[in-house]
Amino acid sequence: MQRDSDAAVAPAGDDGPARAVTGEPVLQIRDLVKHYPLTRGIVFRKQIGAVKAVDGVSFDLHKGETLGIVGESGCGKSTVAKMLVGLERPTSGQIRYQGEDITRLSGRALKAVRRNIQMVFQDPYTSLNPRMTVGDIIGEPYQIHPEVAPKGDRRKKVQDLLDVVGLNPEYINRYPHQFSGGQRQRIGIARGLALRPEVIVADEPVSALDVSVQAQVVNLLERLQDEFDLSYVFIAHDLSVVRHISDRIAVMYLGRLAEIGTDEQIYEHATHPYTQALLSAVPVPDPEARERRGRILLAGDLPSPADPPSGCRFRTRCWKAQEVCARKVPPIDVPEWFRGTGSPAEHASACHFAEERAGVTDG
Repeated sequence: MQRDSDAAVAPAGDDGPARAVTGEPVLQIRDLVKHYPLTRGIVFRKQIGAVKAVDGVSFDLHKGETLGIVGESGCGKSTVAKMLVGLERPTSGQIRYQGEDITRLSGRALKAVRRNIQMVFQDPYTSLNPRMTVGDIIGEPYQIHPEVAPKGDRRKKVQDLLDVVGLNPEYINRYPHQFSGGQRQRIGIARGLALRPEVIVADEPVSALDVSVQAQVVNLLERLQDEFDLSYVFIAHDLSVVRHISDRIAVMYLGRLAEIGTDEQIYEHATHPYTQALLSAVPVPDPEARERRGRILLAGDLPSPADPPSGCRFRTRCWKAQEVCARKVPPIDVPEWFRGTGSPAEHASACHFAEERAGVTDG
């Protein structure tokens, strides 16, 4: 069974209504770092380096907002997601939830916070236990947090959640292998909603689904956001999906933020060369528009996160790179020449020579 409101595929180019970002942030991320040690030896292990998966990321997530995070594979998006929900401990930095640094919590205090920050995983096939029924999967959070639902009410709550995500409540005794990919992802979303969290971290929740099913799941997430007053961190590599659902967008490259702004600022007025290169690679269905648009081809390969370039990490592939780019790390801030202009280009960009480039998003 599927709700009519989720069945329609989102029309191309429909970016959805933008929500106003107001009030205090729900999450405040400050200088978040995650390094994985590289060791040598068997008996006497010695650290010889580190993979710098995330290396100084800062952003805010406001109540009712969807923050999209995009970037190439290996840029650190999923590592950020795992740290936000406590699956990975950061090497350093802060994750402040309602003003409290949750990286310092443990035991019952951490358990209470985890109830309010839930996750929807990328692969609906491996994120559900094949030995458990749907009712057991969605009801498992109630066993960990019994104060949320008394034992006698859990079956009814699970059936209500199935109905909310567009599945037949009678499916409660079925197993994951009896569902399609899109239905499994709806089960994963229902599990994330079980404890009525404030924040949901969605780590590429539609990348393993067919295109038509992707639209249904994205529409479902948008409806649930309004219904349950949720804030989303939405991670994906599909720029069109991210634009449709996000209020603000952060672009990551090799463990750091390259640019952050509203959907209009990023997609229509990008100022960082890496963002411009990503946008120029987005497929355009109109052949004439495709001919008019200037494609940016990056030189070289993606550097290793175990040995990233000095200064600006994008400089080894950037056509604007100069000596200062190797010496100085560009801060993620509004460029001085855009401040006070009121232009859409007035947003944070980590580039010494940030500027707009014509013809990147034509079409």
